[in-house]
Amino acid sequence: MEQDSGLTIRPSRDADVEPMLAIYRRHIRRGVEEGVDDSDTPEPDDLRERRKNLKSRRFPHIVATINGTVVGYAYVVLFRKRPAYRYTVKHSIYVHHDHIGKGVGSQLLHGLIDACAAARFRQIIGYIDADNTASLALHERFNFVRVGLLPAVAYRYGHWADSVMVQRSLGTGSTTPPPPPPLSTR
Repeated sequence: MEQDSGLTIRPSRDADVEPMLAIYRRHIRRGVEEGVDDSDTPEPDDLRERRKNLKSRRFPHIVATINGTVVGYAYVVLFRKRPAYRYTVKHSIYVHHDHIGKGVGSQLLHGLIDACAAARFRQIIGYIDADNTASLALHERFNFVRVGLLPAVAYRYGHWADSVMVQRSLGTGSTTPPPPPPLSTR
């Protein structure tokens, strides 16, 4: 997806790992998750393996670039591991600090929703810091509904923070059953 501003949304590549890690580490150190020990942040090889794993299982993993430079990324994981939840994913979006408020998050969320619908997922879930009014407003613009509040689940900036759980249907959502599983070829 190419935008007039030079912003492109595309599937992530191995070459994107270092800039994705730099964006993530900044979020851990200075962003919404400040105060969190970043000693367990993934190393490049860990992220490459995680990315490969997600993509091989049809989970979208996308980046936003401007003139070839990665300025954000987004991906989904299963909401729960049990088979009954296989049509529901949980998303994460990270935007480079110099590009926050410039539409990158919006384009990533749009691309992620489209990719998840194309992969035949039916529901997408997000957890958003209750103080992150910009992200909450963004999700509302994309028809996410607030479905829960998780009080005092994170400790940062010297106080307990709440998370808001949001959800959006994809494709036919819950109006039709999923397709039957493929027949086994014994």
